[in-house]
Amino acid sequence: MMTDSISPFAKPIAVPPKSRAALLKRLADVVCLPASRINAFERAMCADLLVEMLREAVVEEREKVARRLANLNDMPGSLVRLLLRDEVVVARALLENSPNLSDADLIDCLYHATQEHRRLIAIRRGVGEVVADALVDMGETPVVEALLRNELARFSHQGVENVVAMTRDNPSLIPLLLRRAELRPSHAYVMFWWADAEARRTILQRFAVSREILQEAVGDVFAVASEEGWQDPLSRKALQFIERRQRNRAAIAKSPFDSLEDAVAAAQSGLTRETAEEISYLAGLKPMTGAKIFTDAGGEPIAILCKATGLPRAAVRALWRGLRRPETDAEGAPSPGLERVLGVFDAIAVDRAQTVLRYWNWSLSSALTPALLKAIRDGDTDAIDEYSVPQRAAMLALSRDFGR
Repeated sequence: MMTDSISPFAKPIAVPPKSRAALLKRLADVVCLPASRINAFERAMCADLLVEMLREAVVEEREKVARRLANLNDMPGSLVRLLLRDEVVVARALLENSPNLSDADLIDCLYHATQEHRRLIAIRRGVGEVVADALVDMGETPVVEALLRNELARFSHQGVENVVAMTRDNPSLIPLLLRRAELRPSHAYVMFWWADAEARRTILQRFAVSREILQEAVGDVFAVASEEGWQDPLSRKALQFIERRQRNRAAIAKSPFDSLEDAVAAAQSGLTRETAEEISYLAGLKPMTGAKIFTDAGGEPIAILCKATGLPRAAVRALWRGLRRPETDAEGAPSPGLERVLGVFDAIAVDRAQTVLRYWNWSLSSALTPALLKAIRDGDTDAIDEYSVPQRAAMLALSRDFGR
């Protein structure tokens, strides 16, 4: 992050003469003349003179000039950049009142001024994607909070993804980000892993969507892919995400358990790594996804797993017990954590739970290429554009699991 710049203004004399105030006002008036009265070269010449005077003017004088120029449609670049880099009391007049500042002017300001300058930019009406991305890149939580509260600001896909990464260490951003229209399932499902209970409930309510339209659209393709022997890996992965069946029937033949229910029952006495892997395989998940689900502190993913695979409500309790989590509090009342997780199980529909589960499986497992694993370990965020949506999701969700 860049440090705040040193003011370009020289120390003014103690008591500025009246002639200076009058001259500054007249020069500002000339700069503000309409094009019918002054040509571009004359305006530029006047602006250059005004810039030289402002460098040694007192703050009050610079603020007056900034207020006079705030509504100017075509402000000379040297003048606007000088004033935007000035103290907040001066720059505020332009940042709050001038609708005609260019993205280039705002970006120059945010890189060479203070955090308060950047916060004022973040609350401007209609902040564009380029400026928003630059503000997010500075990594300042108060500024990003202000930006997220600005309903007229626009974020790029990459900008939203960068905010998602920030939420891991700045949970106060999560509720604000969840209100943004730009947030996509690829972002929300990753953020779920470090979100609190309230945010998780919001994510499931908003993004746990049905796949019915997809299933209707590609229903006949399953037969075609089957006739081809599922040879195309791209088609196979996409169809696995869309299909209605969640459990892996082929895994039963290789499993020491007769069914998923049998494996869950065995886990009730203590969930071992081997049993967790078998439950993952039988549920149509990769072991990496299963490990993430079973080690999650909140426990909501267990409810998603059970609902998506058609397991009964009792299976949630069985897995909870197998993980050695308390079922009652010190007074013998039901554990709030278990009650919350059971509430998630009751509230979500099977198809929607499958959407969440399959997205996790897609983003946390199939995306883990050797290059991505190296990026997770090395913190190689500079290469993030080389990765697909699920790969970037895995990078965010698993980076701490790999000790980054």
